[in-house]
Amino acid sequence: MTPLGIIRRAQASTLIDEDGHVVTLELLPDLSRAEMRDFVRRVPCRVPEEIMELLGACGGLEGIIDQVDFAGRLPTFEFEAAFPDGLPLATDGFGNFWLVDLHPNSVRWGPIYFACHDAPVILYQSDSLEEFLIELFRMLEPPHESLIDDVHEDRPARVWRTNPGVLSYKQCLLSEDPVLSAFARELDDTFRIVDLRGARPGDGFSWGRYGPNARIRRFRTHAVFAYEKPKGLVSRLLGRAG
Repeated sequence: MTPLGIIRRAQASTLIDEDGHVVTLELLPDLSRAEMRDFVRRVPCRVPEEIMELLGACGGLEGIIDQVDFAGRLPTFEFEAAFPDGLPLATDGFGNFWLVDLHPNSVRWGPIYFACHDAPVILYQSDSLEEFLIELFRMLEPPHESLIDDVHEDRPARVWRTNPGVLSYKQCLLSEDPVLSAFARELDDTFRIVDLRGARPGDGFSWGRYGPNARIRRFRTHAVFAYEKPKGLVSRLLGRAG
């Protein structure tokens, strides 16, 4: 089913929040021809037909997780190092948001990540916009079990606390995986690397583990990221490992 088809199906359903209140799904206006031309110029890749169809009927949604905007018109994007062509998709109203990871060779609207400030982590959400919308509407369908709710409410603290899947510079440098070894050759031993190529919803890394200004790197368009661990006194004062 297309993104617009998923939204139309939700419109025809009775949406109920966790308190038992009926929710009215509000659709933002469709894009004008001028707005559509501007959107096509702004994104780094060809816009798929199903996205053009969506924007021609609906620019976004209100009433769920604060706001969803399919045209990337949400507040300033702050994670260019990890997602140089990322398109903001939705916000929770508290400075955290979901984004579509696009690049010049993208042929679909996905994958989608959740970028959080508290805790400062980046988490994998879904493989596509279609999956994102399905999980979004599950938040308003009993029993209200949704992977979006899981990623938003539970996983940030867990990933921050456990810092899973972190690879050292040396591990990657000696790896037989050509992506990891090539990435390591671009870095040095101050970096820790996280491979999210096989990520499941809620997997991610602590982008702010060593402060909000720590350097973040990404290897080309692969879902392989690195963040810098400071050396010496600063590292000891922070008192964090991995």
